[in-house]
Amino acid sequence: MGEQSECNTLFAQPLPRQSLPDISQPVANEHQHLTQTHDYKPGWSFYLVLAGVVTTVGSSLPVGFNIGVVNTPADLIKGFCNESFITRYDIVLNKTWLNVLWSSVVSIFIIGGCTGSILGSVLADKLGRKKATILTNVLSLAGAVLFLFCRAANSVEMLIIGRLLVGLSGGLTTSIVPMYLTELSPAALTGAMGVACPMGVNVGVLVGQVMGLSFILGGENDWPYLLSVYALLVIVTLPVLCILPESPKYLYVVKRNELAAIGELSRLRGVSPSVLTEDVELLKEESRSDDTAGEPYGMLKLLREPRLRLPLLLTCSMQAGQQTSGINAVFYYSQTIFKQAGLSEKQAQYGTIGSGFINVCTAVLMLHLLPRAGRRPLLLGSICVASVLLATLAAAMNFINAASWMPYVCMVAVLGYVLVYGLGLGPIPYFIASEMFEVAPRPAGMAWGSLANWGGNFLVGMCFPTMRDVIGPYSFLIFAAVTMALFVFQKFYFPETRGRTPAQVTQLCSRGFKSRPLTVITPRL
Repeated sequence: MGEQSECNTLFAQPLPRQSLPDISQPVANEHQHLTQTHDYKPGWSFYLVLAGVVTTVGSSLPVGFNIGVVNTPADLIKGFCNESFITRYDIVLNKTWLNVLWSSVVSIFIIGGCTGSILGSVLADKLGRKKATILTNVLSLAGAVLFLFCRAANSVEMLIIGRLLVGLSGGLTTSIVPMYLTELSPAALTGAMGVACPMGVNVGVLVGQVMGLSFILGGENDWPYLLSVYALLVIVTLPVLCILPESPKYLYVVKRNELAAIGELSRLRGVSPSVLTEDVELLKEESRSDDTAGEPYGMLKLLREPRLRLPLLLTCSMQAGQQTSGINAVFYYSQTIFKQAGLSEKQAQYGTIGSGFINVCTAVLMLHLLPRAGRRPLLLGSICVASVLLATLAAAMNFINAASWMPYVCMVAVLGYVLVYGLGLGPIPYFIASEMFEVAPRPAGMAWGSLANWGGNFLVGMCFPTMRDVIGPYSFLIFAAVTMALFVFQKFYFPETRGRTPAQVTQLCSRGFKSRPLTVITPRL
């Protein structure tokens, strides 16, 4: 009884308050950590937004700028080329040879783009996504320097080399930047980040057109400054690009550097590594599912991989179809189209600028539409309506003199085409390879897609003037037919990629043309 009474007395006393943390504090910390991990959802962060802005302004915008800027000063640059040949080689170029020289100046940009697309696959794996993007900016700056001083040096060669360098930079940009941005972003934001590159290109085209107005940099002696003014944006953004994180997926899956990958992921998301349990598990899952991770995956090896052929065909047809749908006929020869529609020189120039403005607005709208509507309905709707509008444009231009209001039908068809193009066919092909290929084959897939894009660009640029001279407005019927063929192919085989991992998309398409990717129920986000 005495011992029992003593025990009751001892345990009846409350424990000292300072002794409680020794037992309960670890439990509290563990509960707090689990709560933070459970509550954390990756979204927009400082570095993610910064990466989108910097690459859009400093990398993608110059690509579009160099596409749209050459139309306005064409006659002035032709005059410079003729005078340079006279003073340096004592050769007077007739109209035919001057047009050949000008075609070389224009087309060398596209040849550089094709070359850059091929090199993008190698550089993205050798240097990393960020360093390869830095290289694109350096090449872009070098081209701007040559543009700025080519007239002072009286050198047509400097002009051509400058166009080659900016084309090379453009090919690298379209191959690498969308991949870099989608690898930085969480799954829910890949579509929004994927739109950043085409949005930058669209803005660049518009800026190039606006800067070429006579009261800005369209004067007789201003064309070297017009061609090189984009360098100011590259100079501002290049130092910021150097401090951005490297792609955690590249570091984890390709380089097999887990510590560096988690460190960059923590900096990118702006939270402690201990909170990133789910993100790290996704990296591990992608590394396990990618049985070629860590091995070099070139463009030729991708061609020989049967399970990846359908994703490759979907990507390349989408990228090439983006160009062969006739968009370059608008941006390379837009003023000619508006003139044939009955507009004056000045009205045609403003009409071209209006087309570029619509393209930019739709790119901004896609930031909101893509996460909600998905890729497949936007792409198919855009392609189908674009083909109808191209056929309408062909008919309206053929009967341009049949009625006084027919020129306005032409304008509506062109502007409507630009609008629907920007709602799917324009932005989606740029980043779709990053959602269809796993990390290891992704650079090769992006490179093939970019090459198809620049190849389509070159094809239209070379063929459209001849088509226009031979068959006139019926040229747009060819564009309409090609676009409709793209619609049929994508309708049968293009799966919805929103909410699916690249491994799941690859599995859906692994049997080539025997695949039935649309029979699977679209997963919930």
